[in-house]
Amino acid sequence: MHEILRQLDDKRRRARLGGGEKRIAAQHAKGKLSARERIELLLDPDSFEEWDMFVEHRCTDFGMDKEAIPGDGVVTGYGTVNGRLVFVFSQDFTVFGGSLSESHAVKICKIMDHAIKVGAPVIGLNDSGGARIQEGVASLAGYAEVFQRNVMASGVVPQISLIMGPCAGGAVYSPAMTDFIFMVKDSSYMFVTGPDVVKTVTHETVSAEELGGAITHSSKSGVSDLAFENDVEALLQLRRFIDFLPANNREKPPVRPTSDPADRIEPSLDTLIPDNPNKPYDMRELIQKVVDEGDFFEVAPNFAGNILTGFGRMEGSTVGIVANQPMVLAGCLDIDSSRKAARFVRFCDCFNIPVITFVDVPGFLPGTAQEYGGIIKHGAKLLYAYAECTVPKVTVITRKAYGGAYDVMSSKHLRGDVNFAWPTAEIAVMGPKGAVEIIFRQDIGDAQKIADRTEEYRLKFANPFIAGHRGFIDDVIMPHSTRKRICRSLAMLRDKKLENPWRKHGNIPL
Repeated sequence: MHEILRQLDDKRRRARLGGGEKRIAAQHAKGKLSARERIELLLDPDSFEEWDMFVEHRCTDFGMDKEAIPGDGVVTGYGTVNGRLVFVFSQDFTVFGGSLSESHAVKICKIMDHAIKVGAPVIGLNDSGGARIQEGVASLAGYAEVFQRNVMASGVVPQISLIMGPCAGGAVYSPAMTDFIFMVKDSSYMFVTGPDVVKTVTHETVSAEELGGAITHSSKSGVSDLAFENDVEALLQLRRFIDFLPANNREKPPVRPTSDPADRIEPSLDTLIPDNPNKPYDMRELIQKVVDEGDFFEVAPNFAGNILTGFGRMEGSTVGIVANQPMVLAGCLDIDSSRKAARFVRFCDCFNIPVITFVDVPGFLPGTAQEYGGIIKHGAKLLYAYAECTVPKVTVITRKAYGGAYDVMSSKHLRGDVNFAWPTAEIAVMGPKGAVEIIFRQDIGDAQKIADRTEEYRLKFANPFIAGHRGFIDDVIMPHSTRKRICRSLAMLRDKKLENPWRKHGNIPL
């Protein structure tokens, strides 16, 4: 008995040391935490239950039979974040570079299977050199097993990837299928092929950071939703983020008690819209003044800035927010903003999170770059997402809602539940100037006539009343009462039931 206990203690000690103190010190020298330190910071104190600490690889080739470390490069288990159950795996770069072996993959698959069974989020802390080359196809099979779990868990439990080191080759596709990807600046990167291969094949010289770093993916490609300064900030913000999400698709969003009154009036919103219809304003200010205590967790703030997405709370319950941003490209919809918002709306619909949409959109961005890039298909993704969405949908048109973009942005015609407009709303096929130049093209040479016709069009159509006459707008509300009216609408919609026709799945225009 004593011998068994001694062996147990020895194996636990070796597993906790990972690749050894020297390699852990090397992690710290790079400004990175170890795999276990990350879990300790993410989870509530003393809540972590570790599984498969003693698992080792089964490879005997290339001298691997002489190198076996308990845990095999990944720490797995479950614990709580602010008292709520989560499953987590944390790859250990100090053990074989965090490379994925067959055993490593089996450990990850085990916690994902259990997360689906019990209905709890899966958090992956990625720090891996990729597939373990010594195992060949066995490691590739391991990746495919993980990919399959990602797909099975999609829309069932939230999946969040935190990239905290390298993530290259086939390894990138597991995070890519999760709901949100967060990265750490200067220490994490993602790419399908690395800088050396790129140089060999395309003769481009590029650094790992430029090719697939946190800034690149959070601002240019949109692969990453957020980029944090360091491991500590990333893990603490992840704790905050998890608080907004339900545990699974059978639960309603979590409720946090708030002292912010539902009927709070915000007089400053009455002067938010400039008198000049072509002058921008910051839509983020509206969001922060409407949600509980100004707490807005923005997702993908540095990508497709012409649309804002993120989570807030109304009367303590989580809501998803989508809003055109007039400060960037006048709030036009383009390829990137359509993709960004569509994926966000679909996530909210998966997990019973009501969607609030603030609309100020002059249309789709024109130009050959957009048309050649497929704006028709990409714009249709947002249209499809809103039309398919069955959670409560509340829409507020603050200023412009022109053309097809009006339809796309959660209009009444796409089963918007409650659609409000501010008195400053302009709901029309297009702006007054463009409309007049088409309708009265014969008068284009007469500046006075065009000016008169433009004003006539503005008075007739550039207001919320035509849409109101047809019931496309439920009410024209004063800006200062926006929070109160949204809260009342959400309370009314709390027990909403709406089901789409049965189908295996739709065919979204990918």
